[in-house]
Amino acid sequence: MSRQYVLHDGKRGSALALRVTPRASRNEIVGVLNDGTIKMHIATDPADEIVNPEVIAFLAEVLGVPKTRVEIVAGTAGRDKLISVLDMDVETVHQRILAHMN
Repeated sequence: MSRQYVLHDGKRGSALALRVTPRASRNEIVGVLNDGTIKMHIATDPADEIVNPEVIAFLAEVLGVPKTRVEIVAGTAGRDKLISVLDMDVETVHQRILAHMN
């Protein structure tokens, strides 16, 4: 079964919508919601100053890029976040996320 979701090309990279659930047993990408939002579990406390760096570090690991290329551009204080991935096209982001989910 193929999971389809939409990532939008930005000027310098790609953007993706993310829904973060803290206090999970481990960091993982668990699925894609109907609107294309990527659902992620993070194994840390829900305090923003702890969750956001963990989200960036985990996504950088999944995508195989330096943490400096992953940025939260909206939603820093909530569960729903907009993430920018610099210097990576939508198709590459899509493939790496799907590969990590399998």
